Amino acid sequence: MSFPFTAKALRVDQPMGTYYITTLPARLLIEVAYSDALSATWSEEDQNYRLHGTQRLRDPKRLKPIAAYIDREDAAFPNAIIVAANQEKDTGLVEEVEDPDEETEEKPVTNPDDLWRVIEKDDGCHELIIPSARKLVSVIDGQHRLFSFAEAMSRRLDMQLICAVFLDLPRPYQAQLFATINSNQKPVDKSLTYEMFGYNIEEEDEAFWSPDKLAVYFTRRLAVDEKSPLNGRIIIAPVRDETLEKIVGTGRWKVSTAVIVEGIMRLFTTNPKSDTAALLKDRRKPRTAIAAVRADRSPLRDLYIGQKDAVIYAIVLNYLVACEQIFWLKAPAGSYITKTVGVQALLDILRRLARPMLEERDISVAAFTARLADAGEIDFSAIEFHNASGAGRSDIRRAIEGALGLPPLGRPKISA
Repeated sequence: MSFPFTAKALRVDQPMGTYYITTLPARLLIEVAYSDALSATWSEEDQNYRLHGTQRLRDPKRLKPIAAYIDREDAAFPNAIIVAANQEKDTGLVEEVEDPDEETEEKPVTNPDDLWRVIEKDDGCHELIIPSARKLVSVIDGQHRLFSFAEAMSRRLDMQLICAVFLDLPRPYQAQLFATINSNQKPVDKSLTYEMFGYNIEEEDEAFWSPDKLAVYFTRRLAVDEKSPLNGRIIIAPVRDETLEKIVGTGRWKVSTAVIVEGIMRLFTTNPKSDTAALLKDRRKPRTAIAAVRADRSPLRDLYIGQKDAVIYAIVLNYLVACEQIFWLKAPAGSYITKTVGVQALLDILRRLARPMLEERDISVAAFTARLADAGEIDFSAIEFHNASGAGRSDIRRAIEGALGLPPLGRPKISA
C-alpha cells in the first residue's frame, strides 16, 4: 500500500458518540490493524500476509471456512468491520503530549504525524487520512472476517470492506461495543470481554479497578452529574481538533471522553500499564495490595490506593466548578480555554494544586476558586494561544502557572 492513504467518509453522530463510515481495501486494513488475538505482517516470500498470535482468538477454525467463502466469485460482506484508530496495542489510546512533565513515566512514543484524522468538508463527504502503515487500529468487531483475508487468495486483498471507524475511542467503550454487539447475536462469556479488553466496570468490585477504569467511571459521572460543568459537554469523538472545532462552532463547546479520562487518570498514576499488570499478576489483587509495587508521585495516589474514590471525585468536580466560574463562563467564542488544549492544560494545573489543597484540608469550590482567581483575567483568545497542539497546551498551562505563582515544572522552587 502507498501512504498516506485518503478515503471518503461519512460522519455518523449517535448517542454513544461519533464515528465515520468508509470503505478500505482489505490489504490496507490488515496492514494497519490488530486485535488482542491477532495481527498480520506482509511476507515477500509468500506475497501474502502471515498471521501472528492465536492465544485468545475465540475460534481459529473459523478463519479457513471464511477464507474459502472470500475466494468464491459471489463473496460479499455487506456488514461493517468496527475499528478504533489511534490505539497502541500495548498501551492503548495514544495521548498527544508534546511537553510531558518530569513526573510522567510513560512518555508518548507515537509520532503525531502517524495518527489517523478526518478533514471535514462542508458537503458532508469528509476525508479520512491514514498517514502510515503503523499498527494503530484495534479491531472491535469483525476480526474473523478481516484476518480471514490473510488465508484467502492474494487477489482478494483488494476487496473493499465497509468500516465503521472510531477515532480516539477509549478501550472501555470498545469493550462495551464488543459485548453489546456480540451479546445481541450470540452469548459472549463476560470473562472473554475482560480478557480481550480488560474492562467490565459494572461487573467488578471497585476495590479491583485499575486507574483507567476508575478514570472512565468518573468521566461517565461528570457527563451526567447535574452539578458538573461537563454535563452534556463530554462526547466520544476524536481528540484532534479538526472535528471538535466543527462542534464548537455550532454552539456550546464540547470535549472528548479521552481528554477527560487521561486528565483524571494522571492524578493518581504515572504508569497505568504497570498498575494494571500488578493488579492482574498471579491472582487479581485489590488496589491496596499494589502500594509497594513501585513509587508513584501522583498527587492523589494515596487516595486511589486507599479506595477513597468519593474524595477524588469531589476534588475533580469542585475544581471543574471553579474552572467554570473563573474561566469558562466568561470565555468569548473562540477562546482556547474551552478547546481541547485548554481543558488539558486546566487538568494539568489540577495536578499541581491537588496535593497542597489536600494538605490544607480544603478542597471546596470556594478554595479552588480563590486559588485560580489570579489567572481569571488571562485572555486565552489572544494570538499567542492560537495553537491547537501540544505546544498550545503547554503555553496555556505556563500562563496559568505564572499567574498563580507556581514554579515551572522540572525546576526547583527557590526559597525566599
